[in-house]
Amino acid sequence: MRLLVVALLLVACGATAPERVAVEVGGVVLHLELALDPESRYRGLSGRDLVPRDGGLLFVYPAPRVIGAVMRDCAIPLDVAFLDPTGRVVALHAMGPEPPRRPDESAADYEARLPPYWSGRPAQFALETASGRLFELGLRVGDRVGLDAPALVGRAR
Repeated sequence: MRLLVVALLLVACGATAPERVAVEVGGVVLHLELALDPESRYRGLSGRDLVPRDGGLLFVYPAPRVIGAVMRDCAIPLDVAFLDPTGRVVALHAMGPEPPRRPDESAADYEARLPPYWSGRPAQFALETASGRLFELGLRVGDRVGLDAPALVGRAR
């Protein structure tokens, strides 16, 4: 009976923490959750009410392309840096929260009203942190972020 209870608790709790990667930004190491597949990239940091000072999310795409980010179901402001395949910053944005989806608003109407923040040039990564963090670290377009791009891209779906 005890084994059954333990097994059910492990299943109910998910028993796995989000996978993280250490990334160097402006001489500081950030421990970022990974978004390697379409579902986790769509979800992003939605539903969070806090992003740790040394944390955030790294979106990894299988191939470079012009990409965008939206503040879907995200009540806290965020910074986003779009990175090319070598980890060089091609665009930076401070993103503010958007009003939540209204009860009478369709999912399509909600998505259509979210303003996109674009990379402008082909990017393979998007790095999201707490509001002001990337700017505090002095990150600018043209800077390089320290990450193992080939290993990460090899895992993206």
